[in-house]
Amino acid sequence: MSGPTAPLLGRVGSAFAGQGWLWRTGAVLVTIGMVTGAFGSHGLRKRPGMTSDSIHAWETASQYTIYNGLGLMLISMHPRFAAHRFAGPAIAAGGAIFSSSIFALVVAREKFKWLGPITPLGGSLMMLG
Repeated sequence: MSGPTAPLLGRVGSAFAGQGWLWRTGAVLVTIGMVTGAFGSHGLRKRPGMTSDSIHAWETASQYTIYNGLGLMLISMHPRFAAHRFAGPAIAAGGAIFSSSIFALVVAREKFKWLGPITPLGGSLMMLG
């Protein structure tokens, strides 16, 4: 089965993450970012022991979730980059690892302290995408 090729992207149209997958994943990430942002603004502040640094970390993770979701939705509309085999999945996975590890550390730092070194790996994967 042959398909069109692009010099930097390999075979266009044979990628794991197609336009629909990128759009849906982006929409889910935007929704998660909005929900976690609202929770951080209203519910998390009421938890005992929450510091301003914890709230700020939560807000940062929520914002990055939204940014990554919007980025995936934009990539899904590009005729060539929507078919890239690495960029979309790397942004989605890296963003999910980055933000979810921050969420876990804010909510239960002692239980999830092993996630501390994982956060920058998620950020790196997200940037590679």
